Amino acid sequence: RDAVNIMRGKPGTDLDITVIRDGEDKPLNFTLTRAIIKVKSVRSRTLESGYGYIRISTFQQYTGENLKTALAELKEDNGGQLKGLVLDLRNNPGGLLNAAVEVSDAFVNQGMIVYTDGRIPDSKQEFVAKPRDLLDGEPIVVLVNGGSASASEIVAGALQDHKRAVILGTKTFGKGSVQTVMPLTDSTAVKMTTALYYTPSGRSIQAEGIEPDITVERVNVTAREGAEF
Repeated sequence: RDAVNIMRGKPGTDLDITVIRDGEDKPLNFTLTRAIIKVKSVRSRTLESGYGYIRISTFQQYTGENLKTALAELKEDNGGQLKGLVLDLRNNPGGLLNAAVEVSDAFVNQGMIVYTDGRIPDSKQEFVAKPRDLLDGEPIVVLVNGGSASASEIVAGALQDHKRAVILGTKTFGKGSVQTVMPLTDSTAVKMTTALYYTPSGRSIQAEGIEPDITVERVNVTAREGAEF
């Protein structure tokens, strides 16, 4: 926190930092210009004719709308229809619950998307899909890994339970708790877990994560000795 406070400042001002990096003999010096960074949470491209790729890096206020725009653009680029989609949620730490619900709802026609449950009645919430699959039932592959957490796991769990997508990669992080801040004094408070998130089939996300349908570990590809390319 102290380091962050030192580095923050007015946009347009400069900051000198020194970085120690593996493989370097001496520290590296950099001058950074401060700015307000707007993270684009949705990126997309065509993989090959008829097949699209969408990467969601975090779940923000407009992620659901941006996803719909990306799908529309991919369809337009591919003659009005997609044959399949790769949805990349790797290393996505999560974000807004409503954004995760919107993204899931874009591909699920009906039924539960996610629900919360706890000890008291007020902790129980249900989020249900509205009719309309924007991909018209075409195949989806969702990429996940250990860095996929929270809202990412809600999406992966919903699409997996509805058999709407194949989940590929490694087991997700397992962050699915609802936390409430309860004040103790004017300057202190305690954060308590008051409910947990569950997938449509009743699986708890917290500390369990989402197991992929197909496990694919991260690999390093190197050239074989003597191989010609």
